[in-house]
Amino acid sequence: MTPEKRKENSEKILAEKGISFLAGLPMTEPAGEITLKSFDAVCRRAVAALLCTQVAIELNEDHTEEAGRFFNLIKHFDVSDNLNAKESKLFNGEASRQDVIDIVWEYECCWALFWALGLVDDITDASSICDCIQSIRFVSQCEGLDDFKSRCSLRSADDILDMLDLYYRYHWAVVQHDNIDPACSAGDLNSEVVFERRRGLEWLISDTEDWHDISLDT
Repeated sequence: MTPEKRKENSEKILAEKGISFLAGLPMTEPAGEITLKSFDAVCRRAVAALLCTQVAIELNEDHTEEAGRFFNLIKHFDVSDNLNAKESKLFNGEASRQDVIDIVWEYECCWALFWALGLVDDITDASSICDCIQSIRFVSQCEGLDDFKSRCSLRSADDILDMLDLYYRYHWAVVQHDNIDPACSAGDLNSEVVFERRRGLEWLISDTEDWHDISLDT
């Protein structure tokens, strides 16, 4: 699909949902000009991030014993070398309160990756948080990383760019509505959900390894 057609399709979805859009927003790159993260890298990032969100949730509620169980699962799935900076600080007991909160929100980044891996059918609805229980099941029902990978299939660059283009325009709408012009309609979009899922989608095509270092300008 061409970037022009992709933009046209996104704007059609926005119009159907009653969400404002700016016709002059840039288009995403053609599929031939981007490099997707490898299947192995996406699987490892999804598992590592999901387990870290569980650690963060347990620590946030002072459940240190439960947090320890998820630390052990990070080792069991062999993804301790696939943590980003905030997750590494969590793993090493050095995370700040804000780091913990940021990692909890990675649930939505994971949901975008689970979609990219074919485990979730559709994420065009960004009105509410993801199915956290199902997110946990995607990993907890697996014996290890290889088992998880056997259940996944990475979507095409075109499919991922289609969704990223839509979320880019979702993001513009919520930023405008929340910070600049309340008359700009964001429909029923949840701004945090949009922000974090876009982060996950952007990571898929970025040469940046830590998704907290990716610029999410609109």
